[in-house]
Amino acid sequence: MERALRNRLFFGSLMLLGLFGLLWLDDVIDRSSRHWMEAHFGVKYGVGGVGLMIALLLMLPAATVELAYLFTAEHVRPYRSLSSIGSGALALHAFLTQFPPFAPIAASTMAFIIVFVMLLAALRRAWDKETQDAIVRMAGTVLATLYLGGLAWFLMAIRVKHSDATHLKLGFHGSTLVVLMILIVVKSTDIGAYFGGRAFGRRKLILWLSPGKTWEGLFFGLVTSALVAAAFSRAIHQPFWKAALFGACIGAIGQAGDLLESLMKRDAEVKDSGKLIPGFGGVLDVVDSPLVAAPFAYLWFSFFFRS
Repeated sequence: MERALRNRLFFGSLMLLGLFGLLWLDDVIDRSSRHWMEAHFGVKYGVGGVGLMIALLLMLPAATVELAYLFTAEHVRPYRSLSSIGSGALALHAFLTQFPPFAPIAASTMAFIIVFVMLLAALRRAWDKETQDAIVRMAGTVLATLYLGGLAWFLMAIRVKHSDATHLKLGFHGSTLVVLMILIVVKSTDIGAYFGGRAFGRRKLILWLSPGKTWEGLFFGLVTSALVAAAFSRAIHQPFWKAALFGACIGAIGQAGDLLESLMKRDAEVKDSGKLIPGFGGVLDVVDSPLVAAPFAYLWFSFFFRS
């Protein structure tokens, strides 16, 4: 246990440093490109999400391989390369939505990406002159693409979102700080739940699915996420109570995402999705909760946050 904790602290710190570096690059490019964006497209923001895009393109292929490994428990074998390309294409789609010329074709392009991944999977099976498991291969490839790329789309969309509804005081403008807040809030839930559960955990949350989780740990995790989000309230121009409520909500959803992966791992009869990151398991073990929380964060920012 102590060795696992040391690994978590060491490799967690390395991942945080890498993340901070990419988000710093993201912010620098955003600020330095504002004049160019205004001159070419008439908007008052820069090119956002470059650092986040790099991070996603680095993580999604590895996460796809691990997800495909979990799928094999039910004899579902997606084409990993196609799923990786599809996931990256969806993340890139979200990145491009910040450019006004892309807006008219955004919806049709997204539909094309999803359908094209399915068709490529069918063509790949036909190329091998195999008909057996063709439907399973196609379905698995699309599911892996949507699970990772579809959720990553929302995280990128939060970063590049710029609302025009300022006259209604409902505009939201994405930034590296908002993305950083989401990641820290979701992961702080894990930290609070871990230490709170070890200190006070008595009643199991879902014994048959995740024996280590307790109701007491969940409570401390949600309190931690609420406090962490509240600490960002002034930085993101939100009332203290609203930021805290947001933190508790996406913290709970992040825990649900963690349980969703636990469900797949139980089915596959494995403890971790991979062994790439000592102390954490695989890349999928790290990104599952932030990715699942991203769509709900996107809706929250769209409907409830004021500029």
